[in-house]
Amino acid sequence: MKHLKNSVVLTVFMAFIGFSVQAQNNSSFGIKGGLNYGANGDYFDAISMNLKQPDRNIGYHIGIFGKIGNKLYLRPELVYTDTKSDYDSDDFSVKKIDVPVLIGFKVLGPLSVFAGPSFQYIMDSDFDGVDIDDVKNDFSVGLNFGVGVNFNKVGIDLRYERGFNENEATFIDNNLSTVASRIDTRPDQLVLSLSIGL
Repeated sequence: MKHLKNSVVLTVFMAFIGFSVQAQNNSSFGIKGGLNYGANGDYFDAISMNLKQPDRNIGYHIGIFGKIGNKLYLRPELVYTDTKSDYDSDDFSVKKIDVPVLIGFKVLGPLSVFAGPSFQYIMDSDFDGVDIDDVKNDFSVGLNFGVGVNFNKVGIDLRYERGFNENEATFIDNNLSTVASRIDTRPDQLVLSLSIGL
């Protein structure tokens, strides 16, 4: 299974590089990184039968982007994201590959707005030291929208990301329980990024 996951990630990466290299006039390519502020979803505890909402936490992301066009543009990205949520004393972390495909429009000077789908692949999830293999869907789709400013080769953007569908991770809390606890891994976060064109 891990070989399949690695193959998929490598294929997406190579396709992204090829797409960026083929870009013609009014195109750019670069690196990006920043902070994510949000939560990974509600946690249903099978033992206490309680629904716990997470404390929002700061995570990070790093990746590459391409941009085609000027006033109206297409911006595909390939981003590694690491997030964590706190549920009282328990932590739930998710490591994933995000591939947003954004359509943007310059509204005034360096200011632009953008939106588009984000294709997500969950590489690893961990709840308080327990690896979780039963995420319902390794692949999911979400929505990104936000605003950005660009000054020559440097850009800053703030976006909101939300998963479209619930995507639960299930696991057994301990040997005494036969009922699986559940966490909705759907992202709900603000993403602040700094990008640099190369």
